[in-house]
Amino acid sequence: MPKSLPIIELSGTLCCPPVAAGVISDADALEVALRLKALADPVRIKLLSLVLAAGAAGLRNVDLVRELQLTDATISHHLGQLSRAGLLSAVHQGASTYYAANRAALGALMGVLDPNCC
Repeated sequence: MPKSLPIIELSGTLCCPPVAAGVISDADALEVALRLKALADPVRIKLLSLVLAAGAAGLRNVDLVRELQLTDATISHHLGQLSRAGLLSAVHQGASTYYAANRAALGALMGVLDPNCC
């Protein structure tokens, strides 16, 4: 069974020097690892892809359930993981929840991995 990582607050934007800039601290390595762990699932990558393709308005949870043909509970679990990692934001409107990508958090993660990216 894989070793579970500790739970820390991830809602803020990732802020640490790029991995290539030198040896990063244990705390910074943990923050990067937890965000990458949130992405390390094919369903979550697909969800992120769908939400990014939808643009700033995002997508409703029911649309994501219909698109992936998984149960509401499964989609909610994965959306929760991405939201807790700060990679998605959720806005409640009536009975629906709209999910949008947190592009700043995604950009920060890319910058930590490769500051010359993109």
